[in-house]
Amino acid sequence: MARKLAFDKVLFTTVIVLVGLGLTMVYSASAAFARDQGHGYNQFLVKQAIAAAVGLIAMWVLMHFDYRHLRRPAVIYSLVGVVLFLLTLTLFGPALNNTRRWLFLGGLSIQPSELAKLAVIPFAAYQIERKMQRDSQRDLLFPCVLVLGLVAALILLQPDLGTAVLICAATLLMLFLAGVRWRYFAAGALVLVPALWALVYSVPYRRRRMLAFLDPAVDPLDAGYQAHQSLIAVGSGGILGLGLGESGQKLFFLPHPHSDFIFSIIAEELGLLGAAGVLLLFGVLLWRGIRAGWHAPDVMGRYLAWGLTGLIVIQALVHISVALSLLPTKGIPLPFVSYGGSSLVVSMTACGVILNVSQHG
Repeated sequence: MARKLAFDKVLFTTVIVLVGLGLTMVYSASAAFARDQGHGYNQFLVKQAIAAAVGLIAMWVLMHFDYRHLRRPAVIYSLVGVVLFLLTLTLFGPALNNTRRWLFLGGLSIQPSELAKLAVIPFAAYQIERKMQRDSQRDLLFPCVLVLGLVAALILLQPDLGTAVLICAATLLMLFLAGVRWRYFAAGALVLVPALWALVYSVPYRRRRMLAFLDPAVDPLDAGYQAHQSLIAVGSGGILGLGLGESGQKLFFLPHPHSDFIFSIIAEELGLLGAAGVLLLFGVLLWRGIRAGWHAPDVMGRYLAWGLTGLIVIQALVHISVALSLLPTKGIPLPFVSYGGSSLVVSMTACGVILNVSQHG
């Protein structure tokens, strides 16, 4: 049996720094909204701080929960079953902004699509370990595609195209790293690319956003408004930024500055140096996640660490790309930083698993 090592202090510190930056920027970016609601305190910061405390506890617990327990069929299939049940339950819940993405328990809201990340990635790692030892790629692909398809379909019904694509991308990355043959990816692309195109162009607001992305000047006051205001925020920051709390775009110009476009506010207030610092932190997280998987004592640990790391980094890159108008506008939170309790707790929980893998060598 592999010996137990100390947890990765560099990765742990990186996560704590990102969470601390997130709390600071959520407070700054949401200040005008909090003042407008007249509570006398910043409720966005309070909720995010509570989520950070819960996430820290979850991360600490998962650091000491041996990931190899996920190898048990009862554990991994129960995890998938619970997530499928919760995703189904959201479809019958109350609508919020014409979507059904949340479950409400008292004063708490839970986003099951975020929890789905913690089920699909471990399930894929479990299947890779079991099936690749037999050199049977078809046997590997069938359960992975089945579970991924069910989860993605339920998330699309909410509707939430961004999270569905994100989970699919992370799972496909794992299968690619596992050595699945190119012909299977080519066959999948023949199905997925037209399906994705249809999902975008069959929904009016998605179609408008895509057209605005292809030609930003076509509709700067409607479909292209968010991207336009985001670029103003990024460009206003210059090298050193306007200063913490000095953003002008957060004053009801840029929609969702504390969540979907928090990187834009970072660039505006902390400048190019602050934005580059965020990229550097996610680069360190990528490096330590790859390292944890590389030194893992078994196949499941390797792909569990790589899959969860890939999920976090891909999500960060998508968020940053949207803020810089390198991708069409889509509400994807920046891990650890954006306002959103479910996203923060899930991201910290995922890092707890990676930290647990890093303790086995």
